[in-house]
Amino acid sequence: MHISVTPLPCGGAMPRFGIGTWRMGEQTEVAAAEVALIRAAIERGVTLIDTAEMYGEGGAESVIGQAMRDAGVPREQLYLVSKVYPHNASKRGTIAACERSLKRLGTECLDCYLLHWPGEHPLEDTVAAFELLKAQGKIRAWGVSNFDVADMQALLTAGGDGVATNQVLYNLSRRGVEFSLLPWQRERSIPTMAYSPVGQARLLDSHKLKAIARDVGVSPAQLAIAWLMNQPDVIVIPKTTHIARLDENLGALDLRLEPSTLKALDAAFPAPTRRTPLEML
Repeated sequence: MHISVTPLPCGGAMPRFGIGTWRMGEQTEVAAAEVALIRAAIERGVTLIDTAEMYGEGGAESVIGQAMRDAGVPREQLYLVSKVYPHNASKRGTIAACERSLKRLGTECLDCYLLHWPGEHPLEDTVAAFELLKAQGKIRAWGVSNFDVADMQALLTAGGDGVATNQVLYNLSRRGVEFSLLPWQRERSIPTMAYSPVGQARLLDSHKLKAIARDVGVSPAQLAIAWLMNQPDVIVIPKTTHIARLDENLGALDLRLEPSTLKALDAAFPAPTRRTPLEML
């Protein structure tokens, strides 16, 4: 298994495959299983872990922190991404939120810190906080999540040309970002983090996806992930709570899709022909 990286416009690089942790840290009775899943991912060579202060109101970050301690892997071998709530994203609030996240994770630095979605605080204030955190060594890079083209343009106007990435909903059945957002970002070498790459498992019930996966000899999840990984500037962060599904997802990393397979997927899940509002979960 090989996990490639994609360069960030601000310098450095991000692993192109990782794990998401949405809905983790919400129930104490399953915390041990969640810790075990994250530890298993780390032990299998997954280095990118995506989370947010919103996930379990900090609970997911605590679960990750415990998993990192249990795995005993040097911190520099991992790539941690977290997000600040929009209502916390004032200059002072962003700094305080980051420090809380660092404490829960048990680390001194985040590799990338994102604004979870556009909010009421001026972007200039959030950007200023991000740059200060970066100067203080508490984050290495910063970015955004759930930003459409107009939001990204506003970010640049607010002095946010140091943005490293934009994390958005993107999968075979949710391709709207391909019409304008992805081309806009590619012109500026801003990679895309694709969350919900299997549509919260809904894609796995698609008869069209199942049929193509059967022809290729892989699972629907592996095919959906490999399709996203076929794009060198897309980072894929599937979330699962089952180690068997984790292993299945990891099997997608060595897949090389033939042009005929890509053509079949385009026919089954057509690319957008017009601009649509950015979708979110």
